[in-house]
Amino acid sequence: MGLGSFIKKQFIDILHWTEEEDGVLAYRFPMQDMEIQNGASLTVRDSQMAVFVNEGKVADVFGSGQYKLTTQTLPVLTYLKNWDKLFESPFKSDLYFFSTRIQLGRKWGTPQPITIRDQDFGMVRLRAFGMYSYKLVDPKLFYTEVSGTREIYTRDDLETQLRNLVVATMTSTLGGGGVPFLDMAGNQLLMAEKMKEALVPAFSKYGLELDNFAVENISLPEELQKAIDTRISMGMIGNMQTYTQYQTANAIPLAAQNEGGLAGIGAGLGAGVQIGQVMAQSMGQMQAAPQAAPVAQPTAAAAPATPAEDAPEARLEKLKGLLDKGLISQADFDSAKAEILKKLIG
Repeated sequence: MGLGSFIKKQFIDILHWTEEEDGVLAYRFPMQDMEIQNGASLTVRDSQMAVFVNEGKVADVFGSGQYKLTTQTLPVLTYLKNWDKLFESPFKSDLYFFSTRIQLGRKWGTPQPITIRDQDFGMVRLRAFGMYSYKLVDPKLFYTEVSGTREIYTRDDLETQLRNLVVATMTSTLGGGGVPFLDMAGNQLLMAEKMKEALVPAFSKYGLELDNFAVENISLPEELQKAIDTRISMGMIGNMQTYTQYQTANAIPLAAQNEGGLAGIGAGLGAGVQIGQVMAQSMGQMQAAPQAAPVAQPTAAAAPATPAEDAPEARLEKLKGLLDKGLISQADFDSAKAEILKKLIG
């Protein structure tokens, strides 16, 4: 083999990357002292990009396709040696391939509880975890900011930094956002949207695009969970006076089934209605502005008190006595009782 043939075999004329390993984001083509010859073939597959680096400077970036390396196909490579000789001599340059596939199913989580400040509960400690996906979209920025001149750079090398970025962004977003934590804790989709909105520019600083972000679980301290449960229960109750009347009406049939139950119905009815009225009056007084009012004086024209025999309790007892003696039917008793209760709580 002559010297010319030996040297010719050292020149690289085919450059490509088949991604033998999964999870590799950046791969430096192994040229060492070998040189790229004029007219060499560069193949960049789908979901790949290629970058030429000469003397530490990014010279050109290629998307997917097949290229013949000449001065016509590489007009941007002005830094490469021998460019002025129109490739009459071979040139040396570092070539890096980058994977632009979406990296799916990446996990994030808070190894320790994080503390955030909330407008409703003050300081809140929580844990959370979920999934996200991303892809590399700017190889030049990724090379200069992250991977550098390493022979292989994998997603495992990157994701320790990304997970820390997610936790830091969660702390600042939830603690300084305008949405109350209670709303986001009850709607994990809303929390994920807020987190993704804050993470998109953070990922783009490294040449990455955040494809999806999901919150799968939020773990809260026991005392905060109790407070949330209490607030949910109060929201379900709604109008307190209506709720009290409803509870009282449901309790009457149960009390009537017990021995001596009718004797205590009056006390239960009176207490329930009075509680509802007092709470309704208190709520009304809190909403209205305080105003001075003259004290009402008793007059001779005041209506007389209701006779004891006309009280609902007494009427119910009379009806029960008539029913027990067989003077009225069960249907008559139920109809009369319903009418009395309707007037009482209506």
